Amino acid sequence: MECIHCTRGIDHCHGTLILHADEQVECSDLSCGDLAVVRHDLVIECHTFAGGCGCVVEETVYFAQAS
Repeated sequence: MECIHCTRGIDHCHGTLILHADEQVECSDLSCGDLAVVRHDLVIECHTFAGGCGCVVEETVYFAQAS
């Protein structure tokens, strides 16, 4: 099966674009040279990975002890 974007000469990427909570983006295709969302059919947010992502900082809530 051929990629319709390839056969039509449309600029695109076959990788998955990963959107991080710290506003960085990366692509699963290491040869990808343009990280624009419109070039990727598959776009996910990093928190959907099993185990999460290191860029997501969990907030710690501290409670003052009553004296």
